[in-house]
Amino acid sequence: MEDEPRYAVLFALNGSEALAVASHHGGPIHLLLTDLAMPGMNGRDLAALMKVMRPDMVVLFMSGYNDSEIERRDALDPGVALLRKPFTLDELARAVREALDRRTA
Repeated sequence: MEDEPRYAVLFALNGSEALAVASHHGGPIHLLLTDLAMPGMNGRDLAALMKVMRPDMVVLFMSGYNDSEIERRDALDPGVALLRKPFTLDELARAVREALDRRTA
């Protein structure tokens, strides 16, 4: 039986807290999973600020918005990893693995 991947997870309640957690974390941060729409700071802004601190980090966005709403509100660049809500744990695990694999490819 194949071993399940294990990930160390850093948790933050909002964008500002995520920046603080990242700045105090001594180890690498391989992936940021963030919602596009959040109070105070949207996911695109959080990702941009985090990439300054962690340029090798990949970003996986999630959103419950439809394509036209994402285009209107967030205008994601082509090829950006996006996980649609609602999603299952298997879909989340697959999206995380694919994003991490793209980083190392």
